[in-house]
Amino acid sequence: MSLLSFRKKKEAQTTAPTLNADVEAFLKGYSIEVMPRTAEKVENFRDLLPTGTRVYIAHIEGTPIEDMVATAKRLANEGYPVMPHFPARIIKDQATLADWIARYQGEAGVEQALLLAGGVSNPHGDYHCSMQLLETGEFDKAGFKRLHVAGHPEGNKDIDPDGSDKNVIDALRWKQRFSETTDAEMALATQFCFDAGPVIAWADRLKSEGIDLPIHIGVAGPAKLQTLIKFAIACGVGPSLKVLQKRAMDVSKLLLPYEPDEFIGQLAAHAAKTPDFNIQKVHFFPLGGIKTNANWAIENGGSSTVPASQN
Repeated sequence: MSLLSFRKKKEAQTTAPTLNADVEAFLKGYSIEVMPRTAEKVENFRDLLPTGTRVYIAHIEGTPIEDMVATAKRLANEGYPVMPHFPARIIKDQATLADWIARYQGEAGVEQALLLAGGVSNPHGDYHCSMQLLETGEFDKAGFKRLHVAGHPEGNKDIDPDGSDKNVIDALRWKQRFSETTDAEMALATQFCFDAGPVIAWADRLKSEGIDLPIHIGVAGPAKLQTLIKFAIACGVGPSLKVLQKRAMDVSKLLLPYEPDEFIGQLAAHAAKTPDFNIQKVHFFPLGGIKTNANWAIENGGSSTVPASQN
């Protein structure tokens, strides 16, 4: 072997990315969120997502149920378990709820759901919160295997206008009790956050309150800083917004895209040394695009994030 070829080989070895084992383990089994209009931009999800990735479909006010079901059918046909949103405040009544469930099951084989209040102020019908949807019994009657409900690491002023988290915690206690009566597996899926410390403290507090539902932590995927700040303000992300604002003040970082390396790295490190940590999965909000988010996961997640089409 010539000295030149040896140097080339050595350079190739030193430039190969080194995966963080904790992050790799933490990203295993991640989920991701899409909307019908963002899903349309993806030619083939199998080129981006690993086999078995749970795909949430966000139901925004004004989106026809037909579009939601068509997106669910397409994803299911590509081999992905689908978890559509059921926003209580845009569901007119129990007949509408039963109809949606029947459509999702009949056309796309859906057996999972995320139940939440929804992003509208005034209910369109009989429901204003996810607990009312659970109380109908429709999901148990349909044999749903998994039901997720919302978690709020930074509180929710819609639920607790006084800035406390009393109502949020009371609701979580109710959902904890419900989880002990349903055959479905339950978990908390949270809004995206940017500051790991308060998130860890929140997760620990839930355990101390007797709330041990597994947590799927919301993570904003790579995106322009301006895009993230806009979404964070619109979605009511509060305390951890200061992480983005601090970054925006750093001229050297202002034009660089945000990536969740630090946030996920800190959570992953804590999970690695805390066997009973109740944050068990990552749920991505691909605010900078599905492909961009999937590629970040591929680059950081090792073998468990290899796209289905490559296996």
